[in-house]
Amino acid sequence: MTDPTLPPGLVVSAPASGLGKTTVTLGLLRALRDEGLTIQPFKNGPDYIDPAFHRVAAGHASFNLDGWAMDDALLEAIAAKATGADLVVAEGSMGLYDGTVAPGASGRGTSAEIASRFGWPVVLVLDVGGQAQSAAATALGFARHPDAPKLAGVILNRVAGARHEMMIRSEMARLGIAVLGALPRRSDLEMPERHLGLVQAEEHADLEAAIERLAAFIRDHCDLAAIRDAARVRKAAPQDGALPTPPAQRIAIARDTAFSFIYPHLLAGWQAAGAEILPFSPLADEAPDKSADLVWLPGGYPELHAARIAAASDFRKGLVRHAEDKPIHGECGGYMVLGEALIDADGTRHQMTGLLGLVTSYERRRLHLGYRQARLKAPVPGHEPGILLRGHEFHYSTILEQPDEDLAEVLDAGGNPVAETGSRRGNVTGSFFHLITEASA
Repeated sequence: MTDPTLPPGLVVSAPASGLGKTTVTLGLLRALRDEGLTIQPFKNGPDYIDPAFHRVAAGHASFNLDGWAMDDALLEAIAAKATGADLVVAEGSMGLYDGTVAPGASGRGTSAEIASRFGWPVVLVLDVGGQAQSAAATALGFARHPDAPKLAGVILNRVAGARHEMMIRSEMARLGIAVLGALPRRSDLEMPERHLGLVQAEEHADLEAAIERLAAFIRDHCDLAAIRDAARVRKAAPQDGALPTPPAQRIAIARDTAFSFIYPHLLAGWQAAGAEILPFSPLADEAPDKSADLVWLPGGYPELHAARIAAASDFRKGLVRHAEDKPIHGECGGYMVLGEALIDADGTRHQMTGLLGLVTSYERRRLHLGYRQARLKAPVPGHEPGILLRGHEFHYSTILEQPDEDLAEVLDAGGNPVAETGSRRGNVTGSFFHLITEASA
């Protein structure tokens, strides 16, 4: 029986990262919105930057769908956010079949799994620079993989000209693969990036204009009607599910360009359960609301604003006052700010809030990336000791000092120990991993 609550959908994916998924997704979201459709965006995997761009392009909040971290019930609850929309457009992560080796809560976290679970055909973005007919062989291999979801067709990216396009289209037709668009080379449409991915949406002064250019690009070079018609509705009964419950009633959350990495489904769940979110800006030297039951410092880019944070005396005093009798939790960048000091890329040491003894260095850059399983040794707001949390770590900072009590036993997706355990001192806790959900068992 067809699930009546979810609209038809598509997944935009590719053979690898960096081939044009986000360009196509943003342009498609806006182009379809401009046609009067209500579009619900999603993002596969642990990404907290792309959903902010989706929100601007589609005019609706975007949510992560993550088969490694999320069980069936949570995936269903998040997918239900599409109720009432005309169409779902979900952006994949990395390559279509890329995920963990060991399965997690409901899978390996691949975009193919999400497409298959919800019955959404895949629009495969192919960077055809430097090849012609061979692009069709790539598409055919992706379509015939034993775990392949339905392939709606391909969008060719970086097409060199009319003859190049014709050569590829003829081979795609011979192999029975639909070509839904052919995008010429356009370096002026690339989004600026930094070390953790795209520069954040709120830092783009001309983001609206940039997305409008992408939408025009997609309209000019893609068959929107064919893309829309390729979307499908899942034929399965939905399962019951619920979003995460809030860790407190009144939650003060740091929110500015230095603190913005928090998964949208967490905020949606907290607010749906009646929690009050009280945003404040450390960069504006704002203290958290005195009435807050909990202060939450998300990740972000404190290493780019370390001097301003160090000089934010009202912010620091407000945290110290709150920590006397109420909890504070920091994730990644927020964890670094709760520490004693942060050393920036130039080697300058900046005094942080000192609520933890942590000292971190961005001068000594080393990539820390991957899923995390954290068995709590001490309570985190909303979660008791012994509970298993699932999350994700992505940063380049190095710990120089960590004198406080370990917060958790942390493992990667394969069950291997991770040195970054998080810290606890009194009412203050922090970790380098970003919480996605509490494990169901």
